[in-house]
Amino acid sequence: MYKEMLYNDLSTFLSLHFPFKVQKISINAGFTCPNRDGSIGYGGCTYCNNQTFNPAYCHTDKSVGQQLEEGKRFFSGKYPDMKYLAYFQAYTNTYGELEELKHKYEEALTVADVVGLVIGTRPDCMPDDLLDYLEELNKRIFVLIEYGIESTDDETLKRINRGHTFAQAEEAVVRTAQRGIPVGGHVILGLPGEEREALIRQAERLSRLPLTTLKLHQLQLIKGTRMASEYEKTPELFHLYSVDEYIDLVIDYIEHLRPDLVLERFVSQSPKELLIAPDWGVKNYEFTEKVKKRMRERNAWQGKYYKP
Repeated sequence: MYKEMLYNDLSTFLSLHFPFKVQKISINAGFTCPNRDGSIGYGGCTYCNNQTFNPAYCHTDKSVGQQLEEGKRFFSGKYPDMKYLAYFQAYTNTYGELEELKHKYEEALTVADVVGLVIGTRPDCMPDDLLDYLEELNKRIFVLIEYGIESTDDETLKRINRGHTFAQAEEAVVRTAQRGIPVGGHVILGLPGEEREALIRQAERLSRLPLTTLKLHQLQLIKGTRMASEYEKTPELFHLYSVDEYIDLVIDYIEHLRPDLVLERFVSQSPKELLIAPDWGVKNYEFTEKVKKRMRERNAWQGKYYKP
């Protein structure tokens, strides 16, 4: 089955949970990050500028409900029958007092046509009392917890000032999955020092975790980040992929992934005014079609080289 469909995509996964089309609406709920406020570190991850993925309606001076209503208006013209997942995306969305977190999640669920939650967070920010709550919530509404894993290599994690180890990511994924909650992971392909062979090993390590979904992004250099300054000083330490190189890397990676792992996306698009490199001028859906075409040419499919 997986060979015929090339890879296990998100729309197929969502169709198993919902009898209608669903769309994520990003929310900035006003959280910070323990890697910024001094709890773990300062300055955040070296690649991070949250402006790169916040839509125009995501402003902390607006309530969660207001942001969702504006997001609905943005999508409803094109898709009038769409339902929505509230996507708590910006910064660390489990970093706060339990009652404050519950209030924001439940405010999202009061908005008409919101049928579930996707909560982006760090592996070191999932206390047991919050997991207790999310486990109960998941019994009555769709919940997906998305952990920023970024790399399976502790040296890389240290280099990008991530503030946690891969062992912490493993533990968080396992603890969450044991509660029956779908778990997503996010990784960046092409971080400094991580070449193809290291990334193939990463795909194999991630496949051993009880992840439901996985999101891949190419490394992007963004204005105002520490990584952009590092690139300016030592560009020789970076390998910025051409679009064709990255397509082949993604396919190599996919071939080593567990075949039932749901692949959400392969690339990220940052605002042109913030992006330093690589600037491919390719939209997400165009990139996906290029991947599919190249997979057919290569007779490739998800899990082709996966070894349980």
